[in-house]
Parts: sequence; structure tokens; C-alpha cells
Amino acid sequence: MSLTPLISCEHGGNVIPPAYSHLFANAGQALSSHRGWDPGALEIALELSRHLNGPLFKCEATRLLVEPNRSLFSDSLFSEFSAELTPTEREEVLRQYYYPHRSGVEKWIKDSSRDILHLSIHTFTPVFRDVTRLVDIGLLFDPDRSNEARFCEQYRDVLMALLPGKIISYNEPYKGIDDGFTTHLRTVFDNHKYLGIEIEVNQKYTDPVVNGEIVLALKQALDGVI
Repeated sequence: MSLTPLISCEHGGNVIPPAYSHLFANAGQALSSHRGWDPGALEIALELSRHLNGPLFKCEATRLLVEPNRSLFSDSLFSEFSAELTPTEREEVLRQYYYPHRSGVEKWIKDSSRDILHLSIHTFTPVFRDVTRLVDIGLLFDPDRSNEARFCEQYRDVLMALLPGKIISYNEPYKGIDDGFTTHLRTVFDNHKYLGIEIEVNQKYTDPVVNGEIVLALKQALDGVI
């Protein structure tokens, strides 16, 4: 495949903009948990961006203010902490922290004359609702998009060779067609112009020593399939 890479990280931090700090006075535990951000995701995204020499679009404001990986009609666009905002205040939050990220990525793709590989980088909590997740790396895509399916098949094969013993799964722990940024972009760009792949890494590998192995494999595997 001859693809131009673009990297994004929708949950790169749990920063609270000062103007909205009053909303999170009692949100300490939620902010520091997976609900507030994806620990390790931004570091992985930075490494992949440097390695591939591709642009990085990142969100560092907490997803509890506004969720940049959800559609405008999602019930989880605003959390219980930001739900008390007035309609005008919500629109201002969207203007500052939602639209710039999503519009920036979409414009970059539109302006490119090349076919785009969009890697949206996330991490997930090892235990969710008392259930241990066995997946180490998840590759999320739309099975009906042939180029995405082909890319993930090739990428997974190389990753498995580089990371023996790790569980690398398709569309786990989430489905690639769930409400998300890549899902939206597939409605804008066709199967040839745009490949939207979410890479999900288990947060048990966010320790720098182990994470180095994961990141190195993610980079090396990309060299063989782009």
C-alpha cells in the first residue's frame, strides 16, 4: 500500500481549562481514571508521528469536558460534570475544544492529493466493570471497507511476529463501527481515499519499559505495510 500517514490522539490528556475548573471540583477520581483520558496514548501517538513523519492532531483537554471521539448527537458528548452548561456555554466549548480538532483533521485529508492512513491512537483500561480484558492490542476498523480490512490483516500478521505471546485482536475491546471520529470520516471519504484505523493499547503496557517494546513493534510493523 502507498499511503500518507496522519496521526490523531483524541484523549491525550486530562487538562481542565481554567474557565471550567468549577465544574470539576469533585471530579478528582474520574479525571485521573480512564474516564478522564487515555494514559499513554499521547506518548504512543508522538512516537508514531515522529517515526512516520506524519502530522499529529491531539486533544489534551479532558474528555469529561467534551468528548472529541463522539458525534454531536451522542449522549456522551458531555459528561455529568459538563452537563450543567447552558446551550450557549456548550457551543463555546465545542467551538474551542471540539471543532478545531475534528475540522483540522478533515481539512488536512481533503487538502491532500494522496490516499490517507489515519491512525487514531487510544489506550484502554485492563479491567472494565470487574471483567479483565485479555486483549493487548486492538485494531479497530470497518469490516465492510476492504482497504481497512486488508491493512489490518497485514499489520496484525507483522505485529504478531514481532510480539509473540501478545493478543492482538480485530475490533476489540470496541467495535470499529461504533460512534467515533473515524466512523464519521468514513462518511466523508471513500474506501480508497481514507483508511481510518483506531489502535487500542492495553493500559497495563503504559509503563515506559514495557511500553517501549509495544511502541517499537507498532513502528516496525508499519514500515512493512504502508
